[in-house]
Amino acid sequence: MTTSADRFERQSGYVLHSRPYRETSALVDYFSQQQGLVRAVVKGVRGARSKQRMLTQPFQLMELNWRGRGELKTLLSGEPMGSLSLLQGRALWCGLYLNELTLRLIPPADPFPKLFAYYQLALERLTDPQQQEPVLRIYERQLLQQLGLGIDFDCCLNDQSIQAESAYRLDPHQGFIRSRQMESGGYQGRELLAIARDDFQDEEVRRTAKRLMRSLLAVHLGDRPLRSRELFQASPVAPHPPQEALS
Repeated sequence: MTTSADRFERQSGYVLHSRPYRETSALVDYFSQQQGLVRAVVKGVRGARSKQRMLTQPFQLMELNWRGRGELKTLLSGEPMGSLSLLQGRALWCGLYLNELTLRLIPPADPFPKLFAYYQLALERLTDPQQQEPVLRIYERQLLQQLGLGIDFDCCLNDQSIQAESAYRLDPHQGFIRSRQMESGGYQGRELLAIARDDFQDEEVRRTAKRLMRSLLAVHLGDRPLRSRELFQASPVAPHPPQEALS
């Protein structure tokens, strides 16, 4: 990888989102290992036989070269690195959800190499239907953690360890608060400890993790709904499990 004041070469990245721009170009949001979220103009992608189209293809790791001093870059060239993650059916919707969630939450031009590694691993594992729910829950939690927005799953607010037999309620901004008894919308300690271990074998833990992550993400996503979730619910694959996968 080489960089100068306005030129960045051999950047590893994935497409998170693209949209048409002017007559033949596209505006593409890339998740770069070295630079984080980068928006670039990709020229000549909308011709019938354009070889540039692959530069707007999601789920494909690419080596990218761009230039520009401001937030909007110009892509100079790009090449695929390795094989394309062929996501189909429910796996495709899960991948689009990860892309939208990442695009909505990470700030521009701020590298998150650990999150990038989790993203790569998630794409590899989404092809296994049995892993889709755990993959999403793990990525959601790591996304918040890497952004400094995560909460402690091992301790409650008074610094006491989470106890398996105790009940807790959630303050999305601060963490878990121990309850005298199980409340409506509360959480069992054993389920929180399982989530902390990334142990999603139990169906009840998976349901709890989905409900919990939805509450935590809502604080940071605001009122604007996730488009990928709406499209999934309207798609032919939506009636089949795991519709529950999308948070």
